[in-house]
Amino acid sequence: MDSDTTIRREAIVRLQIQVSGTVQGVGFRPFVYKLAHALGLTGHVFNSTAGVTIEIEGSESVLNDFLKTLKTEPPQLADVQKVTVSRIGLTGSPGFSILHSRKEQGAIALVPADAGTCDACWQDFGDPLNRRYGYPFTNCTHCGPRYTIIQNIPYDRPDTTMSAFMMCDSCAAEYADPNDRRFHAQPNACSLCGPSLALLSRGAALPQSFTDTEALPILHHVRALLLEGKILAVKGLGGFLLACDANNETAVTELRRRKHRPHKPFALMVRDIDAAHVLCELSTEDEAALRHLRRPVVILPKRPDVNLALSIAPGNNTLGLMLPYTPLHYLLFSDSSQTESVFPALVMTSGNISEEPIVISNTGAMLHLGGVADLFLLHNREIATRVDDSVVRTFEGCGRVLRRSRGFAPQTIQLESANESVLAFGAELKNTFCLTKDGHAILSQHIGDLQNYETMQFFEETLAKMKRLFHITPQAAAYDLHPHYMSTRMALASGIERKIAVQHHHAHIASCMAENHLSGDVIGVAFDGTGYGTDGKIWGGEFIIANLVDFTRCGHLRYVPLPGGDAAVRQPWRMALSYLRDAFGPQLPDLACLRAIPPKQLDIVTTMIANQFQTVETSSCGRLFDAVAALVGLSSEVTFEGQAAIALESIAFPGVTARYEFTIHDGDPMTMDLRPTVLAIVEDLASGIVPGEISARFHNTLSAAIVETCCRMRDSSGLDRVCLSGGSFQNMVLLHSTVIQLRGQNFQVFLHSMVPANDGGISLGQAVIACEQIRSGG
Repeated sequence: MDSDTTIRREAIVRLQIQVSGTVQGVGFRPFVYKLAHALGLTGHVFNSTAGVTIEIEGSESVLNDFLKTLKTEPPQLADVQKVTVSRIGLTGSPGFSILHSRKEQGAIALVPADAGTCDACWQDFGDPLNRRYGYPFTNCTHCGPRYTIIQNIPYDRPDTTMSAFMMCDSCAAEYADPNDRRFHAQPNACSLCGPSLALLSRGAALPQSFTDTEALPILHHVRALLLEGKILAVKGLGGFLLACDANNETAVTELRRRKHRPHKPFALMVRDIDAAHVLCELSTEDEAALRHLRRPVVILPKRPDVNLALSIAPGNNTLGLMLPYTPLHYLLFSDSSQTESVFPALVMTSGNISEEPIVISNTGAMLHLGGVADLFLLHNREIATRVDDSVVRTFEGCGRVLRRSRGFAPQTIQLESANESVLAFGAELKNTFCLTKDGHAILSQHIGDLQNYETMQFFEETLAKMKRLFHITPQAAAYDLHPHYMSTRMALASGIERKIAVQHHHAHIASCMAENHLSGDVIGVAFDGTGYGTDGKIWGGEFIIANLVDFTRCGHLRYVPLPGGDAAVRQPWRMALSYLRDAFGPQLPDLACLRAIPPKQLDIVTTMIANQFQTVETSSCGRLFDAVAALVGLSSEVTFEGQAAIALESIAFPGVTARYEFTIHDGDPMTMDLRPTVLAIVEDLASGIVPGEISARFHNTLSAAIVETCCRMRDSSGLDRVCLSGGSFQNMVLLHSTVIQLRGQNFQVFLHSMVPANDGGISLGQAVIACEQIRSGG
């Protein structure tokens, strides 16, 4: 046979493949197993503390096909970040198998976030002929609890809170069957072997064991109780939720009273997209955000004719909606999609007393929520990590995270080159912390406001767990400049030797840069409520030229007195008075917002401002919004952060193009002077211009002033990249106007998406700045 007709046999090789990223708890080993069998390859796969390790043998061309599919078609929940391939010696071993997990010293494996119930599992628990019909804890390799049940890595059932439940023969058969979607699904269970429910009234003793295997009768009773107007504490995925009928004004008002939450909007859960459309106006992007496996709360425009309790979101033109993300939640509405929903919507708010962490244990719920809930819907699967619901809002076709928690945490942000191990302690409000290792920034879930002992405990317990899971020993601590922030005190009291202080607004811009993978200098616009400045004043309307090492302050809102510190945050009329005195001097106009204040209080605060007593100067954009909201009669006092600004945004008329005058004073730094704006607002009020028109003109003015300042910074620096960060840019009216105008001036504009623009993103900025300073020898 000549060489042209010789059949050449392709050489057999063996590869070792190391896959890193989010590849545990997402069905990756079953995916590899099935792919290897389909291609006729031999070898094995196992989880390790570094990710997933594969040894695989076959012809080179088939192995190339294997690698291509591995990278381009992984399981839906997987995030393959790196694939390292090396050739090793042949073994000739037959078949392909999944081996027991292995632990490797110091390696990092990423932990998967929790995922909302997939469509296939919806069908399972909603089908009367399925053995999981009505089972509230149905899940598979594509959905269900992950981060909230994991106790250690590698991700195997013995290292989760499902270790307390031994699988029955049917579940074990699914777990062992490569052709079943529950193949190696660690939380796999059914009503015979898995978690179960119990319904208790307030003050009842906890049962010794949960033995009731029939969930539907309990859930039918629960629906009846909700219809009666009862308030229930429902144990969910990452903690308890407080539920009541969203149509029952009496129940919603009573929940506000018991929870000590007079005004802050409640989130709502609806059964399906059709129900969401009845309550809100949804874009295609909004639908996608609601349906996403993360199942966040999505902030949506409320329909004007919506039929709900008025006290759900007082003074707001939006509602926060979410879809059920566990079978238990869905079963609160109906037995299946074929039966009518009992409720158009349920209030589903965090199971806590205002400003405390969400409760996660049955004992804790009975103890701490006994004064809030009438009854308790419990289950016996322990929650290893408390995680609140995430909150997003869509803008320009993309979901923008406002609160980063369930479904996001502990998903990492990949950094360009951050191999240092840093712990960033974050801000005081909306706290998160951030750990870095091997090019990953690992943000905690939303911790909350560090203003009570319980939240500090939550911080410490979450930090201890994440350090253990990711095998991180921080080499440096990054913290905010504010000397009185609890996060600053915690950093300074930590045993970490190297400590790096980071200015608040620099951290905001660095966070936006890190998320968008930017390096070099950018124009940063950081607008928020509070940030300690390098001059000891309270910043919050800042224009900086920044990189990931340092920054230069180039401009800011004109300083005005902040009378009484935190009291001015709670009472926006104080800021209205401050801005009026700045614009008019001591001879103030006669305004309804001032007449509504008791004269003695008004005199005291006027004296404070005049004598600079118990005041500090501030350039805060948040306080500017408070002032304008008070001027137009919206809010003289508030009970939650951002309340006045949200109210002002809500009333802004669409389609208004007019704006007020402003002045930008050149200098080092420049000053954005809005005294002409305040004068014009007072004139409009005297002329009978309605608040909605004034609000729109004010938003347009602020956007125009931002753009003008950025143009001046470009003229002097040559920079055309602008990063917008800070809580004020969660205002969609301000954000939309600013972005459109900046792009109209040929700026490249960068925004947050996966990390909050508010203080929940501060820790990421602190972390990347600290890493860069360490690397640059700073």
